[in-house]
Amino acid sequence: MQTQYNTVGVAGAGAMGRGIAQIAAQAGSRVRLYDTQPEAVQRAIADLGAQWDRLLEKGRMDAEAVAACKQRLHAAASLQDLADCRLVVEAVVERLDVKKALFAELEGIVAADAVLATNTSSLSVTAIAAGLKHPQRFAGYHFFNPVPLMKVVEVIAGLKTDAAVCEGLTAYARQMGHTPVQAGDTPGFIVNHAGRGYNTEALRIVGEGVADFATIDRILRDQVGFKLGPFELMDLTGLDVSHPVMESIYRQY
Repeated sequence: MQTQYNTVGVAGAGAMGRGIAQIAAQAGSRVRLYDTQPEAVQRAIADLGAQWDRLLEKGRMDAEAVAACKQRLHAAASLQDLADCRLVVEAVVERLDVKKALFAELEGIVAADAVLATNTSSLSVTAIAAGLKHPQRFAGYHFFNPVPLMKVVEVIAGLKTDAAVCEGLTAYARQMGHTPVQAGDTPGFIVNHAGRGYNTEALRIVGEGVADFATIDRILRDQVGFKLGPFELMDLTGLDVSHPVMESIYRQY
């Protein structure tokens, strides 16, 4: 089966970016990973190599597949190195101005028919695309942390997104071993809209002195069946990521 996008660019080498790069390489795409901090790209490539080695040790990948994945992953020294990518996924800080500036620059670099996608968790896809010359090739592509293990990805059409773009992203999500879901361009989409209640209600329980952090985590994990309690989840995600998402969704509503 032919890979949906043979060359994929990922802008942002943090936890989300490196996770997207990992599953894209595993799906058979050549991946170019870019970050404004070159050392972050080198760390990400080293970490992904170590991750594939662990999968080999556990018998989840064979030596040939690991070698192929490592060969397909490359550092991009600048955005210009993403010029031949058929898809570029952005995974940078959750700020509208930063994302709009990035895509405005990318639009002048990639081919006219290349797909641009944002991994935003809460911002309006339509708003990010508003300044683009070709908003029809732009969509939301929201993965969850840790990307290789969290199998859902939200595919979000903006106001002017071409339906074929979402169809392509949906097919590619399946090639990466994920389950795509179509989400409307509303604050928080599906998962983060629901997830804000998970976190904010847990914070309210602590604030009212009903129980402490560890107890709430233990009850929701052991008795309700969540993989992580709300405070464990906030620790994993980082408050510097969770808090702006809460603020963004609150303000948009």
